[in-house]
Amino acid sequence: MRSTSTTPHALRHPAWLKARAHLVDASGVRLRVIAGIVLCGTIGGVLGAAYLAALDLIHDLIGPHAWSPTNHVVVLVLVGIAVAGLVRALGRPADVELLVDNIHVPDGNEQHDARLRSLLPVSLLCIGAGGTLGPEAPLVTTTGTIAHRHAHRAGLSTTDVRIVTITGMAAGFAVLFGAPLGGALFALEIPHRRGIGYHEAAVPACIGALIGFACSTATGRLGLGPIWDIPHVTGLEWPDLPWSVAAGAVGAVIALAFTWTSRALSSLAVILPAVFRPALGGVALGLVALYSPFVLTNGEFQIDQLLGSATTTALLVAAAAKLIGASVCVATGWRGGFIIPLFFVGFCVGEALVPHLPGVTDWPFVLGVMIAANVGVTKTPLGSTLVVTEMASSALLPSALIAAIVGLVLTSSLNVIESQRERVDVYGSGNER
Repeated sequence: MRSTSTTPHALRHPAWLKARAHLVDASGVRLRVIAGIVLCGTIGGVLGAAYLAALDLIHDLIGPHAWSPTNHVVVLVLVGIAVAGLVRALGRPADVELLVDNIHVPDGNEQHDARLRSLLPVSLLCIGAGGTLGPEAPLVTTTGTIAHRHAHRAGLSTTDVRIVTITGMAAGFAVLFGAPLGGALFALEIPHRRGIGYHEAAVPACIGALIGFACSTATGRLGLGPIWDIPHVTGLEWPDLPWSVAAGAVGAVIALAFTWTSRALSSLAVILPAVFRPALGGVALGLVALYSPFVLTNGEFQIDQLLGSATTTALLVAAAAKLIGASVCVATGWRGGFIIPLFFVGFCVGEALVPHLPGVTDWPFVLGVMIAANVGVTKTPLGSTLVVTEMASSALLPSALIAAIVGLVLTSSLNVIESQRERVDVYGSGNER
């Protein structure tokens, strides 16, 4: 009797079935999940590269370098007005908090996807015009949300939806940072306040990050070399370890300052109608930029400008400008992420302190402050450690990790991403298929 199976004959061949069974046994997940991991890693890499290419074009047109400082104030105000109009027409943009909440409680709500329609143009305008926040949050929210939707449409289980969503996020982080392992760990840590709850997504996240990294570098984006041209450090001395504890404490202070400043400005901004806030943010950014140009852009490519040549005063002014600018953006609806700005503030403060500390080695301390400043806000000690050390091409993991853990401990009660919480298993047993 002829078989009624609709499976193609080639996929029912014994050799294929044996290879499929081996692949599933080796990975611990079903073939459909493996396909989702590969697909979402690829989509994340291609989409991430396209997003950053579009951002470069917009930055060339309306970024700070294209205008005089006074004319750029006008540009920033016009961008704020455009942002308010886009939000009114397209709805409130999606954000990382919503994505993190969907990881804990996957619901498949397609309205979340619709919010990408406003996130993409709004974030491109805000970041391209020179807003202080970076592209990490919009990019990762986009790649993670697309992966989340694909997993639901594929009919995957709750556990597998989480795995594929985290994979998409990891691909986005890897494209942005050029650091696949750090990007994967960042995606695994960001849903939680402590540790990695959904550990089953660790290997898929690494796979997605590597695929995203490969797709991005194939398009010519940064990633095959270090982003920051810091002096090479071959090893650590004993005093570097206790000084890393101090670096963690300094980073924790930066995290507290950013959180308090953002909340204070947000409480003031809420008094105004939402439609006026982005334009007011543009005015504030433009005016601060007349005093310090370091308030503009996320700071990723400003670090090299300050290496070895800036005075202590210049470094502290740049750090204050960036911290104020990032807080203004958070308070007034200018979309973007605060990870890279926090790295920049940590760099400036660390560089300013190093000449005044006896027996300290410069870069273990400076990188420690950078990492701890971000860890205090995002609660990602492993991801932040690897991202910074990979971006700097520096073998400083022991001292960097110490600073990260100290920053995490000292800010354990600080809560910025409200939806971070412990693992939620009540919504899915993890064994459903």
